[in-house]
Amino acid sequence: MPIIAPSILAADFANLQADISMINESAADWIHVDVMDGVFVPNISFGMPVIKAMKKHAKKPLDVHLMIVEPERYLENFKEVGADILTVHLEASTHLHRTIQQIKALGMKAGVAINPHTSISLLKDIAADLDLVCLMSVNPGFGGQKFIENTYAKTSELAALLKATKSTAKIEIDGGVNQDNAAKLIAAGADVLVAGNFVFSATNPKEVMQKLKALA
Repeated sequence: MPIIAPSILAADFANLQADISMINESAADWIHVDVMDGVFVPNISFGMPVIKAMKKHAKKPLDVHLMIVEPERYLENFKEVGADILTVHLEASTHLHRTIQQIKALGMKAGVAINPHTSISLLKDIAADLDLVCLMSVNPGFGGQKFIENTYAKTSELAALLKATKSTAKIEIDGGVNQDNAAKLIAAGADVLVAGNFVFSATNPKEVMQKLKALA
């Protein structure tokens, strides 16, 4: 079964505790936390104090996705506030191998995210060191965007690369995931589905997550 990681970016910011409690009681496996700095992407989301507050209530691992420049400056900070999985963007990391090793040394799972235009081939030399690869299936920076159809082929290509490099990294899809594309993504090789608006705009978010979880 896929790992389901609802994106807290689509939650009710005025009532985060209630939404986190709902996720705790759901079929979800992780809580996906998008950190945006207004530089690497045009939006700003939230930082360390909010994540620290989330961690107090979260019973599921925090899957923290850094859409920020110079992510290596903040690795220890994100560990301190409760990140269990920390993902940095290939496009934002000048010394990616070093950053991945630092994340692991801090005791977190290490992931790399790539934008829709970035080639899978650029992951070849780092794949074996990763716990997670996050494929952006929308252009990063805003929730609620339309899913990019090329993601299916890209997922299959990534699955082949991970197999060729003997990597055990999980493939995470982030952006526009819904009932129309989830099964096809899993068939292409996806292990983790990030869903934001699809979950939180639903009348019954827990039912939506349960249906995603039941896909195979």
